[in-house]
Amino acid sequence: MSSGIPSPVYDVAIVGGGHNALVAAAYLAKAGRRVVVLERLPHLGGAAVSEKPWAGVDARLSRYSYLVSLLPRTIIDDLGLRIRLTRRRYSSYTPDPADPARGILVDTRDAAATAASFLRATGDPLEAARFAAFYDRISPVARLLFPTTTEPLRRRSDVRARLDDDALWDELVERPLGGMLRSALATDLARGIALTDGLIGTFASSDDESLRQNRCFLYHVIGGGTGDWDVPVGGMGRVSAELERAARDAGAHMRTDADVTAISPDGELTVDGATLGARLVLSGVGPAVLDALLDAGGAGEAVAARPEGAQLKVNMLLRRLPRLRDATVEPDAAFAGTFHINETLTQLDAGFARAAGGDLPDPLPAEIYCHSLTDPTILGPELRASGAQTLTLFGLHVPHRLVKDRDQDAARSALLAAAERSLDSVLAEPIADVLFEAPDGTPCVEARTTADLEESLGMVGGDIFHGPLSWPWAGDDEPLETPAERWGVATRHERVLMCGSGSRRGGAVSGLGGHSAAMAALELLG
Repeated sequence: MSSGIPSPVYDVAIVGGGHNALVAAAYLAKAGRRVVVLERLPHLGGAAVSEKPWAGVDARLSRYSYLVSLLPRTIIDDLGLRIRLTRRRYSSYTPDPADPARGILVDTRDAAATAASFLRATGDPLEAARFAAFYDRISPVARLLFPTTTEPLRRRSDVRARLDDDALWDELVERPLGGMLRSALATDLARGIALTDGLIGTFASSDDESLRQNRCFLYHVIGGGTGDWDVPVGGMGRVSAELERAARDAGAHMRTDADVTAISPDGELTVDGATLGARLVLSGVGPAVLDALLDAGGAGEAVAARPEGAQLKVNMLLRRLPRLRDATVEPDAAFAGTFHINETLTQLDAGFARAAGGDLPDPLPAEIYCHSLTDPTILGPELRASGAQTLTLFGLHVPHRLVKDRDQDAARSALLAAAERSLDSVLAEPIADVLFEAPDGTPCVEARTTADLEESLGMVGGDIFHGPLSWPWAGDDEPLETPAERWGVATRHERVLMCGSGSRRGGAVSGLGGHSAAMAALELLG
């Protein structure tokens, strides 16, 4: 790269075109800044897109990202996004792995039915009340923290003082989550339901001293100030499409098939072999990818650790919902929320230990979602009329190390077989018997591994969070002198900011990384 700085064509160049990048672009362009988004793929949206995986089948699936929790109303209103998020009536259904003829159905509109379900599944007349009390106890954390996600970072001591519950803070922030779950809940089944919120895309045990599971859990329970996870009507692609529209309408420039190969700390980028100048660079790619680009731009040796994802995603289209072994629950209810499979606390910890030892968990802990029950519009009219339904399975404790050095076709086949075995163990019929068939006769099912995420979306190690999640506040001794530091988007270079999932409050489909970066950039640009 040249030693001189070219006359900036843009105020801000954004590397990567995921949903966070589009949020940042829309805010900056609305503020009158010259913005360009540089995406190496032929389309924008990153992991938050809808696709038709099977030729000739009119089903639009959220192939990677699948639910919305942390997208604040502030961002939707500020950018004029025409999207609708639908709340699911049924929070979850969890069949007992030891006896799938009984299970816990959490119905947010019927506390009595939920209590009866807990009693049938656990035999404990008090567990439903304990479960409700557990979430009531942590609800002040959600109400306190969620509004702060669109503000500059607060100090750790300030957040603790505002919470004004030292016992809760210690259990949630200072000690491994497993202790809190064992203290609050009496049954393995209920403890597992709660623990799964700490393990989405996160490889940890309930008692992991790193507290990775605690941080993941915290982000899940603060979403929207309630912890509810919503289905975007029209599919995840609708969210990204609206963000793209807002950014374009505001005047942002979009370049797809744009391969950024180097970034210098002074705002000079190499794009498709040519040089582009910007006053600021926002990175929507992961820290490990950014460091490689900066190294290529002469910034010196990379420092970000290589992250590791730990999940499997299986997308399916069914002719109809499968029958359950539990005669007291209708499939329409069981599949409408999060369907937990082999996810007791004991099974989750055993699965972690087995995967840490180099073997695939058996049974594979997993949870499934049927988006078409909440949002039928993702299916064409003929599919809807036929009774077809989508099904998304998210498998836990599948770290990238288990697949990265294997033949990928063989890895996908082995993981898909493990997922099907786990799911079949709690159903009254094999899932294969209800799979929809494409016009060419192939079943409508696909497995997407961490290796697929790395290859197709550039997510190093298949990590959906671009690296370990951090607490949504600043340490008491952490410098907060610059706008980038105050907003949690700083890198080691003043003119390069994080704007994606690797930012302080990034992760999930939230737009928070893009919002924070845009606010910091506007301060820096003056």
